[in-house]
Amino acid sequence: MATIETIDPADTIATTETSIPALLRHTWIQTQRLLIRWGRDPITLLETLIVPCLLLLMLNIVVGTQIEKFSGHSALYGSVPMVTLVGALSGTVASGVMLGRERNAGLLARFWVLPVHRASGLAGRILAEGCRIFLGTVVIIGFAMLLGFRFRQGVLPAFAFLWIPVLFGLAFATLVTAIAVFTAKSTLVEAIAILSSLLMFFSTGFVPLGAYPQWIAPVVRHQPMSVAVDTMRALAEGGPLAGPLVQTLAWSVGLIVVFAVPAAYGYRRASRR
Repeated sequence: MATIETIDPADTIATTETSIPALLRHTWIQTQRLLIRWGRDPITLLETLIVPCLLLLMLNIVVGTQIEKFSGHSALYGSVPMVTLVGALSGTVASGVMLGRERNAGLLARFWVLPVHRASGLAGRILAEGCRIFLGTVVIIGFAMLLGFRFRQGVLPAFAFLWIPVLFGLAFATLVTAIAVFTAKSTLVEAIAILSSLLMFFSTGFVPLGAYPQWIAPVVRHQPMSVAVDTMRALAEGGPLAGPLVQTLAWSVGLIVVFAVPAAYGYRRASRR
């Protein structure tokens, strides 16, 4: 007589939750959730789109002519890359504050007990950050073109130009996520905004390197935002590319390597509370 095997529904659910199709499906759902929420949040929209465009307009009006006389090149090829990076970092800080609020409200813990893939929350957040940064970069560049910015190196360099802020922003988002999931104080995450402001004011995108005092010029030249700005400037206008690109990759990959594990561990820990 044949033996009828029974299947435990819990085993079926556990298998479904950990499958690759579940990861892809649940990651996309989490990504949509975050993008919709960010799209409805005035602060995120302000930090990602409106403030960078206003900052670019202000820089072009106030210091654009002086920088062009000093360097012999349009100031837009330094300020546009810098502003796209600032927009990426500012939006990341705003989403980091929102992540802390979700943790304090218990939303992450609720997702943990639902039949969803455990990695989908963090993966969806990373994908949503990338989408937000890419969209913000496109909007800022569209506004910059109204001011006279142009891609002079062709289609492929222009395409690569769009992805530098995404890589840079995701590296910074890894740092912010690691901080947001470990501390209940949003002020620590918001303090990162001060760091991004310092990176902006002491970068080659704000004024040419020759305008800084000699004692601080080496720091300005090699700090992460400066090398990213120089990379994007070379992709848009021309100039040395290999050195700045290698340094940009080193800074970005280095931040991801250092803070990815703490961010993943902290996100899991926050979700289980």
